[in-house]
Order: sequence, then structure tokens, then C-alpha cells
Amino acid sequence: MKLGIFFLVIAYVLSQFYRAFLAVLSPVLGVEIGAMPNDLALSSGLWFLTFAAMQIPIGWALDTLGPRRTAAWILGVAGGGGATVFALAQAPVHLHIAMALIGIGCSPVLMASYYIFGRIYSARAFATLAGAVIGFGTLGNLAGAWPLAFAAETFGWRQTVGALALVTLLVALAVAVFVKDPPQVEDSGAGKGSLLDIFKIRALWLIFPLMAVSYLPAAGMRGLWAGPYFADVYGADAITIGWVTLAMALAMVAGAFVYGPLDRLFGTRKWVVLTGNALGMLCMFALWWLPTAGYGFAVLMLVGVGLFGSSYPLMMAHGRSFFPPHLLGRGVTMMNLFSIGGVGVLQTLSARVHGSVAPLPPEAPYQAIFAMFGGLLLLGVVIYAFAQDRTD
Repeated sequence: MKLGIFFLVIAYVLSQFYRAFLAVLSPVLGVEIGAMPNDLALSSGLWFLTFAAMQIPIGWALDTLGPRRTAAWILGVAGGGGATVFALAQAPVHLHIAMALIGIGCSPVLMASYYIFGRIYSARAFATLAGAVIGFGTLGNLAGAWPLAFAAETFGWRQTVGALALVTLLVALAVAVFVKDPPQVEDSGAGKGSLLDIFKIRALWLIFPLMAVSYLPAAGMRGLWAGPYFADVYGADAITIGWVTLAMALAMVAGAFVYGPLDRLFGTRKWVVLTGNALGMLCMFALWWLPTAGYGFAVLMLVGVGLFGSSYPLMMAHGRSFFPPHLLGRGVTMMNLFSIGGVGVLQTLSARVHGSVAPLPPEAPYQAIFAMFGGLLLLGVVIYAFAQDRTD
């Protein structure tokens, strides 16, 4: 089982890479195939939207077919195929198709590991394990920063993405071979359950709104807007953007590991999540207020967004504590649907916000995005403040 979890984590490294690599490739994609920031925002949004849409059938598949077949087949066929389409792209529409396929391919890997954790370990251990997977998986963010920029400059972006397509297929094969499905839940009279049963758990209603926006600033800035922002406002090239996004990715890795055990340290999940997201909100508003304060200030604020925006594993643990065993697969995938779906919808909306603001001065469109991200976090934090805390 340990070797199977290892390859699921490697698959999640790829998932993190694919959701974040457009920011670094944005200059070369603009030059070679005419993909402008609005095009890349749509491609990025399609990754998140298809990823989110797949959570509903994946929840059923995890509870019915098990994590091994679910993760291996979808990652191999859709993920490997989408990366191949990306490497061969000749126009922005090809990037849209590729990112939609890659989003489908990446959609089951994290939930497969969470399903295994939820079936084998207690709810109290779940946050630490979930955070560890996020932390190790976020190494994909690191690979999608300066190393990607270096590889694209050295070997060419098509060759680099083509090699990643092959790696994706090999990892999917390893998942098929080494992952072991946990024993099925015995029927205790509760039945199989459905998605409607998830929404009958009223405690989740106050968790879902923040779940839908908490990851947005980190994913949106790291995965897309950091590149155009530094290029347009500070004249940064691809290598410089790679270093900026690397710093943000390192902060996201640290945040995932830090958040994981804090519920046991402080005896609360709710207030750790609320405090962290409030600090991330302040970072976004600081960028809105002072968008040209300097390169160092901007990097520092984005590092804060990455660090404080990594509350996902602790929020998953908060929601998981309310799920009965027979709804575990559907429960964790529904939480993930809100998280990734929120990013997908709002990332696409951010492209409209960017395009609706006059580009003079050059920081103005980005100020609108910073205000949007900060305002959504504020709304989510206010609602979450009334949520029921639970640490069992």
C-alpha cells in the first residue's frame, strides 16, 4: 500500500504542475501560437472546470470501483492524451482542448489517496496525512516554476511538454500496478447514499463557501496572473517569472505542511482556517492598494498568498469529520468540487475582469483582479465564522 500511495503522490505532483505551468510559459505561448492572457485564463479555467465536473462521477467510482482503476485509467488516457495535444498545439483553441483533457486526467489522483486515508485512518490523523500529500505534491508547483522555464529555454517548450506526456503515462501504469484498493464498506443498513445525502449535512453549508474561494488567490496568481502581472508592470522575462513563481510555490509547500497538524496543536480546525484565510485576504488587498510598490513587496505579498492560501487539507479534514463511512468517496469529492470548481468558474471570470479594465496604467487590470480575489475571500471568511467547529 505504501508504494501505491507513493505513486499517487507522484501523480498529484503532476496534477500540481499542470495546473500551474501556464504562468511560466505565457510569454513563449504568446509569441509562437498567439495565446494572449485572456486565452490562457480560459485554458486555465477549463482545467479547473473539467477537474471539478469530474468529481461527481469520481465520487461514485471511488465508492463503487475503488481508487486503483479510477485513478489509473483516467490519468493515463485523459492526462497523457491532453499533454500530447498541448505539445502539438498550433492555436489557442488547441490549448483549451488540451487543458480540459489534462484537468479530467488529474481529477481522481488526490481523491484516491484521500479515500484510502479516510478508510484506513482516523479523522484526527486525516488532516496531517492530507497536508503531507499536498505538501509533497506541491513539488509540482516547484517543477512548474524555474525548472520549467529552464527546460523550455534549453530544450523547447514542445519537447518539454511532450516528455511530460510520456511521464504521465508511466505514472498511470505504476498506479495501476501498485495501488491496492481498501476493503469495501460492509452494508450497515445505511445504504449506498447519494449526493443529496451530502447536502443534508447542514454543517457543511457554512464550510462550502470558503472552500469555493480559499484556494482561488493562490491558484489564480501562481497558475496564471503572476506571469502577466510581473511582465506588464515590472518588465520581467520568463526566467524572472520562474523565480517569482518558485518562491510562491515554496510558500505553498510550507503552508501545506504547516496547516496539517495545527488542528491538533490548537485544538480547533475552524479558527486555524479562518485566521489563515484572513491573512491571505490582507495580502491580496495590500497588492490592490500598492500594486507598484516594488518588485520585492509584490513577491513578499504573493509568498503570503501562497503560504496562507494552503488551508485546503485542513478544510478537507473539517468536512470529512461530518461524513459517514458509506458517503466518504462522495463527500471528499464534493468538497473538492467546491474547491476546484470555485477556482475554475472564478478564474474564467477573472479573465473578463482583466479584459474589462483599460490597460493604462498597466497595473490597473491587475488591481481589479486583486480586489476581486480579496473580496471573495472576505465573503467566505465571514460565512465560515459561523461554521461548527469539530476536531474528532
